[in-house]
Amino acid sequence: MTAPATEMTAAVVNDSITYCCDLAKRSKTQFYVTFFALPRPMFRDMCVLYAFMRKTDDLADDLTYSVEERVARLAAWRAALERTVRGEAVDDPVLPAVGDLVDRQQLNPQWLFDVIDGVESDLAPRTFETFTELNDYCYHVAGAVGLCCIQIWKFADPRAQEAAVACGTAFQLTNILRDVAEDLQNGRVYLPREDLARFGVDEPLLKVGGADARYQALMRFEADRARSFFAEAQPLLEWLSPAGRRVQRAMFGMYGGLLDEIERRRFDVQSRRVKTPRLVKWRIAARCFWPF
Repeated sequence: MTAPATEMTAAVVNDSITYCCDLAKRSKTQFYVTFFALPRPMFRDMCVLYAFMRKTDDLADDLTYSVEERVARLAAWRAALERTVRGEAVDDPVLPAVGDLVDRQQLNPQWLFDVIDGVESDLAPRTFETFTELNDYCYHVAGAVGLCCIQIWKFADPRAQEAAVACGTAFQLTNILRDVAEDLQNGRVYLPREDLARFGVDEPLLKVGGADARYQALMRFEADRARSFFAEAQPLLEWLSPAGRRVQRAMFGMYGGLLDEIERRRFDVQSRRVKTPRLVKWRIAARCFWPF
């Protein structure tokens, strides 16, 4: 039973924050380690943000439910978030901490709703005709997350928001390149149709990849596009607070390292999943604490 708004006490919020921190710890995500480079209040806020994103993803990815049921569960999650940002209490272990985060950090709740919309859009097989359409998707699933992050980390220049959105696009384009074959098996082609047509690549060729000049040219074009967004995001390292800068540098290293590995393998993303070598990931994370 949902508690009345007047019962959203400090104890409820603190219990929710503890739950979010435990969830982030159990997730074993590579980014959790980088959170330790942050002051304790920022660390806790990032755990809360992670918990919200994780639950949103889990609601969409739980294959024990039909697509229709997952859409309904996301709608209920969206409605619960709406009540939370209005200051109402909800019966959920994550949302009290999210409401507290929104209030304390003056975090625009629309960014959270945008993420839910982006995740929901993935429930149906989809394609994008143009890069403009793909870029809008990248904003919803990644750029909005970046805006939340820098709001927590603090920044000195308003241009940091545009850079954070560009950063999200760079990271998401890298993921898309890594997952080309896997996504195709699931009925999804994220690379814009206009790009496929430009380079003469169809889905059968995308499935096998290889040394075909058309496939190589397409993937080179897309990798260069991702690099251009990395470059747009680079000024974040000047505009963020010192603490946020450390985590951002690690994220640049992790995603940039993944793109490096994709290119090193000559865009062979079909034979096996491309991963940044574990030693490289730990070295990148370590640089949050000891720059060397």
